[in-house]
Amino acid sequence: MTFRKRKELSGHSSAIYSLAFDQTFIYTASADKFVARWNAETGIQDKFAIRFESPVYTLCLLDNDKKLAVGLANGDLHVFDLDSKQELKFFKQHPSALFALIENPVQGQLYAGDADGNLSVWRVDTNELLLILPLMCGKIRRIAISPSGDFIALACQDGTYRVFDTQTFNEIETVQAHKGGTTALLFDPNDESILYTGGKDAWLRSWKWKNGSIVNEVPAHNYVIYDIICLNSRKTLITASRDKTVKVWNKERLSFLQRLDQIGGGHRHSVNCLIVYADNSFVTASDDKRIILFEKLDDA
Repeated sequence: MTFRKRKELSGHSSAIYSLAFDQTFIYTASADKFVARWNAETGIQDKFAIRFESPVYTLCLLDNDKKLAVGLANGDLHVFDLDSKQELKFFKQHPSALFALIENPVQGQLYAGDADGNLSVWRVDTNELLLILPLMCGKIRRIAISPSGDFIALACQDGTYRVFDTQTFNEIETVQAHKGGTTALLFDPNDESILYTGGKDAWLRSWKWKNGSIVNEVPAHNYVIYDIICLNSRKTLITASRDKTVKVWNKERLSFLQRLDQIGGGHRHSVNCLIVYADNSFVTASDDKRIILFEKLDDA
């Protein structure tokens, strides 16, 4: 398993914190207060750009990629129609920075997590607020959706992962997962009883989340892990870290496969987010203001 840099995009004037991809365009959120859009094939930034009053920390595509939700450092949540490029809704429900946005297409719900540990639940079709949970868990850095859509997991600053069902939003499990804070997580796409987590302690762990038992663990990075994705026909994990590296892992054993860093054309500063581009390729973004597409070598 060997990945190489295929393409680099640049244009933001500050750190990039979030990515989304609709099979044609890559959307990026930046501390420069802009959301930008790039043609994934050509690497060219098009005329779609939205400027906000505050840095943009998170974004996600909604409703079969027809809408874009954007979360800001001041807690504002915006929803845009991508065909008309018009704003559909603007909410000020959250009192602090939004760090996590994710859609659950099975339930037709949008989840938002903020710096004070508040989780909000919205209907995607009507933009109606369904629920807000003040969890008192510190910053909610990431939210993951189970393959069935029946569960969500939160990565919390108090070091826990917390799992809720998406019908009643009862808290099913809370486990102390990482010293200093849980910062990234992902349900196994082949087995939703398995949850992968990364933390401020730089450890990567897999769990039987319903009883909080560790399946595998490895000291994966030198500093905090910011994101985890799965690709290569769901066999490979990719992690991104503040230590400026991206690492590739065997999903089942958490065994190390490859390090992608500045020497190989990778990032010069903290790698903040990842997104799947295709089965054997992915996109990264960083404090160094760059977006990089990595792909697996054909003979690897």
